[in-house]
Amino acid sequence: MGKGGGCIFSKKRSTLEAPDQDPPNPDRDAPVLSQNQTPAATTTAITVENSSSHEVKKLKVFIVFYSMYGHVECLAKRMKKGVDSIDGVEGFLYRVPETLPMDVLEQMRVPQKEDELPVISVDELVEADGLLFGFPTRFGSMASQMKAFFDSTGHLWEQQRLAGVPAGFFVSTGTQGGGQETTAWTAITQLAHHGMLYVPIGYTFGAGMFKMDSLRGGSPYGAGVYSGDGSRVPSETELALAEHQGKYMAAMVKRFAPPHSSVSGDSLN
Repeated sequence: MGKGGGCIFSKKRSTLEAPDQDPPNPDRDAPVLSQNQTPAATTTAITVENSSSHEVKKLKVFIVFYSMYGHVECLAKRMKKGVDSIDGVEGFLYRVPETLPMDVLEQMRVPQKEDELPVISVDELVEADGLLFGFPTRFGSMASQMKAFFDSTGHLWEQQRLAGVPAGFFVSTGTQGGGQETTAWTAITQLAHHGMLYVPIGYTFGAGMFKMDSLRGGSPYGAGVYSGDGSRVPSETELALAEHQGKYMAAMVKRFAPPHSSVSGDSLN
């Protein structure tokens, strides 16, 4: 140790030698109370102070997506709003890496992506308490960019690092009957091999799932949007369904989480 000592025992001092300080005296060492303060009040104040310093950690839902023309991204952002509305849960938006070269994207007139949204790495997936994957369809299955991302999760699969994590899907298709259900359905194999828990939304959206008066993407498998030739914007019903899926997934994540992970009490009616 440096100068100033510390716990250095002296060979010349007996281990039975009395300490330099006076022995404890309960009357002398008791805390000084104010005129109107009781010992019980002091204990309560200390307890409250300690409990207030304990911060409850929020559960994390990662919304991981690929969006070429922005339709899936619109759903993802609205989905985050739904996740964040559930107390004790927070949503995080991530892109997956692009696999097409820049010159091909330019020929396809793909707009530039927002730099504010980070590109996720495979190893970051293990930090999530729940996962929502969004992607456009390619002949009834997920786009190659998302498939390449899943293909790179081999080391997580080998160790089953994602086993037991709740996960869901949301999609985009160009036409009616172009894969609103099959795009999500064919993606379930990815979750099965990782041991993740597939969480579809069923018909929990209520009356909005049965209306036939307007064009609407989405299915019991998850939220969805029709993109058409790329110029169609998502309808308010499609966005509302995405927000509902965010709320629903957040509630499921809370249900599956260990009791100490977050506060409980939220549910969907």
